[in-house]
Amino acid sequence: MKKLLLGAFCTALSLASFGKNGYRIEVKFKQDVSDTFVYLAHYYAKPLPTIYKTDSGLVVNKRSLIIESKDSVLGGVYMILFNNKSKFTEFILNNGDNYTINIDTTDMPKNISFKTSEENTRYVDYERYLMQYGAKQQAFVEELKHAKNAADTQAVRDKSGKLAKELTAYRTDYAKKYPNTYLSKVFNAMILPVVPEGKHYLEDGKTVDSTWAYKYYKAHYWDKFDFTDNRIMNSPIYDAKLDEYFNRLVYPTPDSINYEADKILAKTRNAKEIFKYTLQWLAGNTDNSKVMGMDEAFVHLVENYYMKGDVYWLDSATLAKYEDRARKIAPNVLGNLAPELNCQDIWTLQDKKLGEMEAKYTLVVFWSKECGHCMKEIPQLDSVYNLILKKRGVKVYAVSTEGELSDIQKKVKELKIEEWTNVVDAHGNTGYKDKYDVYVTPRIYLLDEHKKIIGKGLDHGNIVDVLDFVEKKKNKN
Repeated sequence: MKKLLLGAFCTALSLASFGKNGYRIEVKFKQDVSDTFVYLAHYYAKPLPTIYKTDSGLVVNKRSLIIESKDSVLGGVYMILFNNKSKFTEFILNNGDNYTINIDTTDMPKNISFKTSEENTRYVDYERYLMQYGAKQQAFVEELKHAKNAADTQAVRDKSGKLAKELTAYRTDYAKKYPNTYLSKVFNAMILPVVPEGKHYLEDGKTVDSTWAYKYYKAHYWDKFDFTDNRIMNSPIYDAKLDEYFNRLVYPTPDSINYEADKILAKTRNAKEIFKYTLQWLAGNTDNSKVMGMDEAFVHLVENYYMKGDVYWLDSATLAKYEDRARKIAPNVLGNLAPELNCQDIWTLQDKKLGEMEAKYTLVVFWSKECGHCMKEIPQLDSVYNLILKKRGVKVYAVSTEGELSDIQKKVKELKIEEWTNVVDAHGNTGYKDKYDVYVTPRIYLLDEHKKIIGKGLDHGNIVDVLDFVEKKKNKN
């Protein structure tokens, strides 16, 4: 009897220890499977096909396998993945989980069941509901193709909208019923703000506030998102949330991006995985942005986070690349005085300082006769210059970045841009590449009369628009 009690105690102790870290998943297949190994994978902020394999299990007798680990695991939405990736089944895995999955591979996820995992049983119910929802929405798409008039179209859209509201209600009701579960956190993160109906007025009480709906939606966008739970990263939703917020809701200026970035990063400080992904996403988004001047936000992130020791996941070499990139951008962000250039005139080799150009506006153009894109851009830029820019007080300071002087002179004549101030770095000491981030050509900046940078990354197609914007803003002041 004592031995029996001791054995039971040891078993209980073992289970208790297992419950702290790791997992054990037993998978039983109804049909034979041909795979020798089956993989455990998980989402990471993005939907399919972006998944990450984390473990694998050997299939025994074509019908079962066990995947287990004693190491701590970050919970989330995981999947059993077959070799050809054509079949998989999703489920929720949390640190310490121990359960069995029964899978009918001919009909997933309909015929999947879980033993000792109530949350996964509910998750399978949700997946089945989602399949029905998708089929109904697809039917509406087909119905729209056969709509005969506007009334028919609106009727289908109304039905589709009603169905979408039912899906939101499903998630909302679930989150209320099971408030402390992982799936509830995912559902809450997916639920978007519902803007109250009716008119809303400005402070005078008479003028309708046309931006109220936008401001309400933006202000409540993150209300139900739990920034303290790293497990949200192992779901397919966070990347899309960041994209909608920063690329569609936040006003696209460096100041606005910096303010919102600091605010959201502060919320994630105690959740390392969310903080890491958020900072990396923001850095990539600002560095690769096509919005003029957004590189200032990239510099802000590097100076305030990367250079302050917050990027614990980067090695010193990778960190140095970020720091170097920011240092090269920092001198030429919008609003800064343009770094001085003391280049030489291509005809006389006399010094021609950028700062001594007397003009209402100055276009600084870095180009090369060896650059195919430059050979297309320069003639188009010159046409805009002659038709519009010259009349508005613009002069051009054109720096040729490579080639023999005689060849550059010949090309300038061919392009008929002798009216420009054409210069070269004859002594190789201006440092223009770093000062103006000239690692591809053409590279075009617009300066005001004080040589302050008011436009960058320009081309012939947008210079006039930038000039119009600057002058409109100036006239308002």
